[in-house]
Amino acid sequence: MKGVVLAGGTGSRLRPITFSMAKQLVPVANKPILFYGLEDLAEAGIEEVGVIIAPQTGDEIRRTVGDGDRFGLSIEYIVQDEPLGLAHALKTALPFVDGDDVLMYLGDNLVKQGVADVVRDFNEDRPNCQILLTKVDDPRQFGVAELGDAGEVVRLVEKPSNPRSDLALVGVYLFDQTVVEAVNAIQPSARGELEITDAIQYLVSSGREVRPSLVTGWWKDTGKKEDLLHANELVLSDLKEEISGDVVGGAIRGVVRVGAGSRLVDCEVAGPAVIGSGVQMARTTVGPNTAIGDGCRLLDVQIEDSIVLDTAEIHGWSLRDSLIGREAKLHGAAPAGYVEVMLGERSELRGE
Repeated sequence: MKGVVLAGGTGSRLRPITFSMAKQLVPVANKPILFYGLEDLAEAGIEEVGVIIAPQTGDEIRRTVGDGDRFGLSIEYIVQDEPLGLAHALKTALPFVDGDDVLMYLGDNLVKQGVADVVRDFNEDRPNCQILLTKVDDPRQFGVAELGDAGEVVRLVEKPSNPRSDLALVGVYLFDQTVVEAVNAIQPSARGELEITDAIQYLVSSGREVRPSLVTGWWKDTGKKEDLLHANELVLSDLKEEISGDVVGGAIRGVVRVGAGSRLVDCEVAGPAVIGSGVQMARTTVGPNTAIGDGCRLLDVQIEDSIVLDTAEIHGWSLRDSLIGREAKLHGAAPAGYVEVMLGERSELRGE
């Protein structure tokens, strides 16, 4: 089996952060989202992975991910010239797949349980397709699967206005080579894309075996800020404590990780929280579910439930539910109380 990981798209829902970086490289608990998926594939025993990239952000992904050696993978990059749908991305990767089974993984998704179990099931039972499903509050935002009385897949619909099921497709799909016929048979949808739900529906309608599996742990699509921050909270809930930097005065409570070369002076940190390497902090309170990237500078700050990317500087602000880009600066007279901020890379916000 080969892996195909989608790392294209524009990330419009995460702007301004994604004006200057690929959405799949935005960090969760100080690690790029994309890395979690690549680690999942390696853990499942997949060795060859094609990473689908867009012309606009592909070079950054190539530089960050490299040849895959750090993950125990062999990675080939495949350019999708235009974002014409998930099935189009898979169709673009078919020469790389070259007749093997394929696991397609959306690079901005996080699956707590990984994919090793579903890969093992697929290899043992040999359905034509296996999809992961999870219950969601608002199915209108997702591809939705309807199951029959015996638990079989009956129908799939992309972002239905009147969903007949609350089972959304998780961004992990496994196929044998019948998928070649499926992606070549379907036509663009009303929004001009080749939908993966249409390809799977083609298999269902053709009498192929499409097996559903329910996700037992959490799953997050990190396309929006609130989802990204929730994913950060979920990942941090499994954090292992490690204090490699210097902590002078103040107090650390709960599970906290502090990277090498960091120095915390008179700071209060309540975990779960992760503070990267080379961070300088003084008189700062860090609340739970917060990730501070490498090389950041925080002085007289209160922050919680937030993500701060590398080398950002914050002086005197109180932040909650915030996403601060690389090299961004917040300083000057801050507003009273906690505020919510989303600030792009190298941007500056100065209080009055």
